[in-house]
Amino acid sequence: MANKGRKYLEAAKLVDAEKTYAINDAIALIKKASYAKFDESVELSMRLNVDPRHADQQIRGAIVLPNGSGRTQKVCVIAQGAQEQEAKDAGADFVGGKELIDDMKKGWLDFDVIVATPNMMGELGKIGKILGPKGLMPNPKTGTVTMDVKKAVEDIKKGKVEYRVDKDGNINVLMGKVSFDDAKLVENFNTLYDVVAKARPAAVKGQYFLNITVSSTMGPGVKVAI
Repeated sequence: MANKGRKYLEAAKLVDAEKTYAINDAIALIKKASYAKFDESVELSMRLNVDPRHADQQIRGAIVLPNGSGRTQKVCVIAQGAQEQEAKDAGADFVGGKELIDDMKKGWLDFDVIVATPNMMGELGKIGKILGPKGLMPNPKTGTVTMDVKKAVEDIKKGKVEYRVDKDGNINVLMGKVSFDDAKLVENFNTLYDVVAKARPAAVKGQYFLNITVSSTMGPGVKVAI
């Protein structure tokens, strides 16, 4: 805490670090503790009782939040033929084939998400060392490898978020903005909670959710009652 600023320390005093709060109260507390001059993101962190070294416990997916994420994402679509026009009509920011992949090889990465048709994955795979570490490689589990590029682009623009368990069993995902109505943030939280709960691996014994925390970009974390 020594390197935290005065405003953060004042905000942290509003939160009882030993207490878990009902989600409605947690959201209200996040807003009360928000002090930044910009519209902070609201993030959800879940620590799960899983071992991601096992394939069946690598929880990953994507979902369109009912009230959006509040973040505008630039979408790059790698496709050919009819899918190119579909992607453009759906509002993709960049659309193309091998010429865009060549640009990526040279360091162009001015987008947030890549959607690709299955027949283009062979070419994209050649630059996996560039895309992989940045989390940009398309994946069927998140709906970014598909022939239905129109739906994929529309979903991302509506507020689709990806969730993925890290090597320590944590999932960190965007669930909205501080400016959202409390009820909308609660609904987004419940949607994410439900989808992760349904993904519980059969191999997990005992408690699945170890702890859940919500926070704003700059503010302190608030523990949520499970």
